[in-house]
Amino acid sequence: MAENDAMPALPKKCGPYISSVTSRGMNLVIRGVVLFFIGVFLALVLNLLQIQRNVTLFPPDVITSIFSSAWWVPPCCGTASAVIGLLYPCMDRHLGEPHKFKREWSSVMRCVAVFVGINHATQKVDFANNIQLSLTLAALSIGLWWTFDRSRSGFGLGVGIAFLATLVSQLLVYNGVYQYTSPDFLYVRSWLPCIFFAGGITMGNIGRQLAMYECKVIAEKSHED
Repeated sequence: MAENDAMPALPKKCGPYISSVTSRGMNLVIRGVVLFFIGVFLALVLNLLQIQRNVTLFPPDVITSIFSSAWWVPPCCGTASAVIGLLYPCMDRHLGEPHKFKREWSSVMRCVAVFVGINHATQKVDFANNIQLSLTLAALSIGLWWTFDRSRSGFGLGVGIAFLATLVSQLLVYNGVYQYTSPDFLYVRSWLPCIFFAGGITMGNIGRQLAMYECKVIAEKSHED
């Protein structure tokens, strides 16, 4: 009886995705791979929209993919998505503030749809000037955070991601890797930070949902044991 009471409440190892996977480290790798491919897919789709509207221009000799994107764009976006998606739940645990707002896959899918819609607005909707477009996208991006996140850590990480991603974009354009048509914020478009902010919130929600699924399966296996 005493031995049973001394047993830990949760198993040390369990696998939420494949029954043969029992390492928590392997679960982290699987989540990273899933996030990577989600980021690659979104990058291909969104980059296709921008090229069709001549928002971004790549040199002809680097156009290699079936979606008319430079070969390095999808892997870079996939890697960034994996890092962001793993960072959000990690930061939640570090701050001791588990994210509980709208934690279901239907909400995550709606968040992805809104993010794609915000990107689509930059190519399809004609605004009087870039300032009006930037202010509109800023409001939509903050609205996305308020609707699907509402956490301080999510907002802070989103702002940090927007700043770093915009800085990297500036450096890439400065070095002639690609260019934006009608740049109005140094070498890029002024609405770009809003897109990066919304993208960080979106990938963070996906990463949190994957992490929550892992915790749910751990709890279920604990009850079974």
